[in-house]
Amino acid sequence: MDWGTDLWDQYDGIDKHTQSGLDLVDRYVKFVRERTEIEQNYAKQLRNLSKKYLKRGSKEEQECGFTNHQSFQDIVNELNDYAGQRELIAENMMTGICVELTKYLQDLKQERKTYLADAKKAQQNLEISFKQLENTKRRFAKEWGEAEKATQQAEKIENDTNAMKADVEKVKQHAHVKTHTAEECRNDYAAQLQKYNKEQNTFYYTEIPQLFNKLQDMDERRIRCLAEGYSQFAEVEKKVLPIITKCLDGISMAGRNTNGKQDSLRFIEQHKSGFERPAEVDFEDYSQGIKPASSDANLNQPKIRTKLWPFSHKKTKFQRINADKHMSPAAEDFSHLPPEQRKKRLQSKIDDITKELQKELDQSEALEKMRGVYERNPQMGDPASLEPQITQTSQNVGRLRGQLTKYELWLAEAFRGDDSTNTAVNNNQHCSMSADPSQNIYSEFDEDFDEDVETPIGKATALYTFQGSSQGTVSITEGEQLSVMENDKGDGWMRVLRANGDEGYIPSSYVKF
Repeated sequence: MDWGTDLWDQYDGIDKHTQSGLDLVDRYVKFVRERTEIEQNYAKQLRNLSKKYLKRGSKEEQECGFTNHQSFQDIVNELNDYAGQRELIAENMMTGICVELTKYLQDLKQERKTYLADAKKAQQNLEISFKQLENTKRRFAKEWGEAEKATQQAEKIENDTNAMKADVEKVKQHAHVKTHTAEECRNDYAAQLQKYNKEQNTFYYTEIPQLFNKLQDMDERRIRCLAEGYSQFAEVEKKVLPIITKCLDGISMAGRNTNGKQDSLRFIEQHKSGFERPAEVDFEDYSQGIKPASSDANLNQPKIRTKLWPFSHKKTKFQRINADKHMSPAAEDFSHLPPEQRKKRLQSKIDDITKELQKELDQSEALEKMRGVYERNPQMGDPASLEPQITQTSQNVGRLRGQLTKYELWLAEAFRGDDSTNTAVNNNQHCSMSADPSQNIYSEFDEDFDEDVETPIGKATALYTFQGSSQGTVSITEGEQLSVMENDKGDGWMRVLRANGDEGYIPSSYVKF
């Protein structure tokens, strides 16, 4: 069954049906386009949400060492990746469905227009042929009527005895002409009828079936293409489901990686001072003639940082700003830190210097080997050209070994000083308090310990080399690892600490976290 055979007389129905099919394609394209807009807006909102909650070099960066903080950042990162997959879905739907179907729809519209125009033209040609047939038929009828009338008139005159011979001949001649003309019209009518029947047969059995079958083929191709678009609507999302599942698995993993006990131990490690708890206060019986210790005795007591109160008093913003302005610079041996934190910082410094020293030793060894090769094969290079690099490397090795020895001595001193420092704290903290009763001990301890010990807020890598020529700046080299001491406050500068102990300001755009 096909349209050309079974629907030969349903031109209007085929016209409406094919137009309805094209309208459906157009509606589906609009539907997918709106879906892509929803996906794009959804992805944009997810990215904004991730950006809002993602930490980027803030003072709380050290909190990412805790599993619950790091897991939250992992969730934020996974959500950002998930947003990227939603963007990919929107992009693939737009290019794979909307763009392709829109292009195909234009081709179908043009093809349908051509077929319908050809059908109308064929029908118009048949109508013209039918009009010609009607004209020849009417002329034949007219001429045949006139010929019969002329024949009857001639017979009447011929039977009239009073008619003249000339009149009879004239009438007969006229009747003969009319009859001949009628015969010609009859032949024309027969020929036109035969022509029309042939054209009508071609129209209904050849032209119209071919055109309607082409429209049927076009409509079936449209349906197949539309069906593929329907399937692709799901396949586009299926293709990214593995990555989306991976993002969701990452979020689940973040939940499993959160460990309260580990975070507690991490917090202890970060903030353990190493100080001993204060000893009990001795009773001083003034009724037995005991006098307060003199101020001279206090001057001879060793000055040891102690902390009697585990809770510090809150400071106002103005007090914190003034404290930051007048804060003494961090000591190179980290003696400004509590014992436990000092040992950790010293050990970290020793590890960094050891790595850098090993790097310089490897480079020195490589340069010596290269110099040996050049000496054995002069054509490969001049050994003298390596001398500046060898000299510089040797100087770096000497400098790093000196720093390593210095920090190792400080670390040994820190370990040796633990016992004596804690003993001195317990023996002297209350004596120094009782030396001057009028002194406000609370304010003294607050001044010593309310100020947070300055520690790096993060690590950064130098992207470019910067020559710090002005006061307060420091020079850095590309690829160098830096400790961030103070983040950018909106002026484009940040304070960093180099591995060699140099500290100063550099442009924020010269590093990455």
